[in-house]
Amino acid sequence: MPIDLRARKLANLAVKYCVYLKEGETVVITGGSESEEFIVELYKAAILQGCHPVIKMNPQNISEFFYKYANKEQIEKFPEQWFDTVKSAQAYIGIHTEGNTRELTNSDAERVMARKKVTSKISDYIVNEKDKIRRVTIAYPCLAHAIESEMSLTEYENLVYKSCLIDWKKFSKKLDKINKIFEKGKEVYLKGENVNLKFSIAGKNSVYDDGKENMPGGEVFMAPIRESLNGWVRFEYPAIYSGREVTNIYLEFFNGRVVKATADKNEDLLKSVLNTDENAAFVGEFGIGCNPSITKFTKNLLFDEKIGGTIHLALGMAYKENGGGNDSAIHWDIVKDMKKANIILDGKVVQENGMWKI
Repeated sequence: MPIDLRARKLANLAVKYCVYLKEGETVVITGGSESEEFIVELYKAAILQGCHPVIKMNPQNISEFFYKYANKEQIEKFPEQWFDTVKSAQAYIGIHTEGNTRELTNSDAERVMARKKVTSKISDYIVNEKDKIRRVTIAYPCLAHAIESEMSLTEYENLVYKSCLIDWKKFSKKLDKINKIFEKGKEVYLKGENVNLKFSIAGKNSVYDDGKENMPGGEVFMAPIRESLNGWVRFEYPAIYSGREVTNIYLEFFNGRVVKATADKNEDLLKSVLNTDENAAFVGEFGIGCNPSITKFTKNLLFDEKIGGTIHLALGMAYKENGGGNDSAIHWDIVKDMKKANIILDGKVVQENGMWKI
């Protein structure tokens, strides 16, 4: 079957722009078996760049089996060999596809959380050690995500390539303009339909994602001061965690910590995540979606957190590039619509009903 030439362009974008591979470097490429064609294109692009690709392709349907049958020792075993492989590389490309988005729906949430605690050291290294490894999480069209987003595969392919294959250097300038305003800001106030929440970002680093960490990129994000959140928020969009959908999430904060959490569906999972560790009930990230090519909610966070006119809060870990301040085994982004709410920065409305005022 002939390769979609847009996939080849996307592979070249990943290698040359997202992780900007240099001759002689080692790059780890990971993805599910449903992304095999794209893995091949990334491999070819890396070879032509004079690099050394290391491939890890994950078969479908093994995670559900693991969480059902693995014993305590297997759950708690740290994958030292895999970590050594990652640490030997200068770049990491993780392909975001799935064979079944609901594979872990009936898996024991406590076992899933326990395993995440064990392996979080690796994900933390990939995400936070930017002086040691450059990484990108990259979208690729797959049937499972098309079904989840209620699109045909062709429609979903068009969404992926439309939001990824843009002029990133030009878009980067727009993101930089927004980012500079928040970099100077001190207090954020989210006010409107389903939200009344204040927090401080004073002294924190605001960062913009122009496709060098996520593809598609298109967000500005920062870490609130840990104990500064006070107020409440209700999320209109569902949040997905380990294949389970949590709907109508309501979170109430006092001095940074979630003191009340409810949901219409899978509230038990929400509370389990909040109890993952001592810092999971604090917010590690406040992000603002900015990608104009992404307008539809797809239940795919890689896209949904970039929707213009939305914000997202991440429970758990705060990125080191934002100044850190909250270490956790989890980092769970939950997206909220701001089409009927305002973002107020230091007393000035900078976004009204999803439209920028800057």
